[in-house]
Amino acid sequence: MLHFRSSVLLKELFQSNLKRPLTGIARKTSPSVAYCFSIACTDVRSVTKVKCLQHAVGWRATPYTTNAHGTRNLSTKSDDGSVPPPTDTKKDTSTSNETATKEAAAEKRRKAGILPSLEDLLFYTIAGGAEKIPAHKFTTALKATGLRTGDPRLKECMENLKVIMKTTSDGNLDRHLFKKCVQSNIVLLTQAFRKKFVIPDFVSFASEIDALYENAKNLGGGQVADYIPQLARFSPDLWAVSICTVDGQRHTAGDTKVPFCLQSCVKPLKYAIAVHDHGTEYVHRFIGKEPSGLRFNKLFLNEEDKPHNPMVNAGAIVCTSLLKQGASNAEKFDYVMNFMNKLAGNEYVGFSNATFQSERESGDRNFAIGYYLKEKKCFPEGTDMTSILDLYFQLCSIEVTCESASVMAATLANGGFCPITGERVLGPEAVRNTLSLMHSCGMYDFSGQFAFHVGLPAKSGVAGGILLVVPNVMGIMCWSPPLDKLGNSVRGIQFCTDLVSLCNFHNYDNLKHFVKKLDPRREGGDQRVKSVINLLFAAYTGDVSALRRFALSSMDMEQRDYDSRTALHVAAAEGHVEVVKFLLEACRVNPVPKDRWGNTPMEEAVHFGHHDVVTMLQDYNNKYSPPGGATEDKEKEISEKNIDGLL
Repeated sequence: MLHFRSSVLLKELFQSNLKRPLTGIARKTSPSVAYCFSIACTDVRSVTKVKCLQHAVGWRATPYTTNAHGTRNLSTKSDDGSVPPPTDTKKDTSTSNETATKEAAAEKRRKAGILPSLEDLLFYTIAGGAEKIPAHKFTTALKATGLRTGDPRLKECMENLKVIMKTTSDGNLDRHLFKKCVQSNIVLLTQAFRKKFVIPDFVSFASEIDALYENAKNLGGGQVADYIPQLARFSPDLWAVSICTVDGQRHTAGDTKVPFCLQSCVKPLKYAIAVHDHGTEYVHRFIGKEPSGLRFNKLFLNEEDKPHNPMVNAGAIVCTSLLKQGASNAEKFDYVMNFMNKLAGNEYVGFSNATFQSERESGDRNFAIGYYLKEKKCFPEGTDMTSILDLYFQLCSIEVTCESASVMAATLANGGFCPITGERVLGPEAVRNTLSLMHSCGMYDFSGQFAFHVGLPAKSGVAGGILLVVPNVMGIMCWSPPLDKLGNSVRGIQFCTDLVSLCNFHNYDNLKHFVKKLDPRREGGDQRVKSVINLLFAAYTGDVSALRRFALSSMDMEQRDYDSRTALHVAAAEGHVEVVKFLLEACRVNPVPKDRWGNTPMEEAVHFGHHDVVTMLQDYNNKYSPPGGATEDKEKEISEKNIDGLL
């Protein structure tokens, strides 16, 4: 008999104390074991890999029992090894054609190797082999994906959970109760647990964000803005970061629930509303698109006697005059507030009257800019300049928290759709133009430096906020009152710079031959190694239930170890007919992959005398034709499409 290639790893594995023994699984002592666990990594013998394998050992193949109608029911063994009597869930099939149709469809899915429903698949994914799920385990697993229990999209699920918890004494959910709880939100939950969100490993990414937050927290320097008296009252020690991805994954650090005024961070948002309402051409009859190269509150226009861009005070005042023309200030303010609430997914948006009064009383410079704009006829005809300045001060005094502002940024990152409500708030033209101007003009006189070092659209405000957008990925709000000499948050600038140093979010980080940074949009290499180990171990032990969970979690069922052996190789060598059937029928894997020695799964089955497996593989080999020229990329794409068919 051949020796194990990973002898040290397997010795540690089989000498460890297993939480749940592998009962009912026939192990064969054969040379095939020599090929099971050769993994392409240098640290395969590390403790983390052994723990991962121990977890895989805890999974059991789920036996079937036959009921009176000849169909098979799933059953589980208790800790003492006894099998509970089968329960017939379809007692009256003969009395209802509808029930018979459903049963036939369920049987067809079972024959294809797929569990009856996505709810069942989700239950087995979270339960990890247990018969019940504690409610707190479900909510904890949900938070690990980045979703919150208060997410508006999960409202029905959470309400069902509360009702169910009142009717259960132990706080545990069996498969039936779990299905009742999640069925209204099953698509979103399945995507979350299959790691189909933009940040698959959200827990790791959140820990990186926490480290960046702590690094910036220790930064000193800067001065709290005092030219608006109300702003000077904020503590310089306040520091918060909040993140919302385009899929609604959330993470916060620091003082994220403290309200503060948007100030200049409102400028790109009201520009987006103006373009959404009137179109690009009309808005830019009154406002330019170029960086000014001057202080944000200068009395200066371009050669066409227009404000340079909507991100400086002159441009923002003119932009305010374009909102809901002809209406009263009260109607205009309500209109903008309604937009802000939609952008924030109905999270906190308020108004600070004290800041408004303070800003109006100390707004001589803005009044001077207003009269200069009026002299140069920069406003639409019939505009009341003093009324527009009042509205301008009011919009600067709109309050948000870091959490609600991050959803606003995420709505921009998501092309105008709010990620937590799914509502279209802004048109694509408005979003594109807004992000373009934020990129070139959003950071006052630091805009060029910020575009050079960070390379992302952003807008800062004198209250200490920085609204940062990572297009198609996430929105971020950083807030800390101390400002540098250019009017940007000291800690916020440091955080943004550190973030792009760590992750490949800069606009040009993905060019060829660049130094590779962390890409949180992909699963890490260590995770891929674990998935190979878990997949091959499940195939080795005949654990079809575990394989179903892997398929649900979007695992590549054709991935290979160091010796290019797939799960089908291992299952064929071990003679696990159900595993082979599941891989071929449900996952549609390639039936003729070759390992590094040129052996196929059929040759493995022939070598070890598993005639049932040989017959099955022969049938599939005869029917199999490599798609599109049999390229490896094409085969992988076909496999992923078949797994996505579960949805």
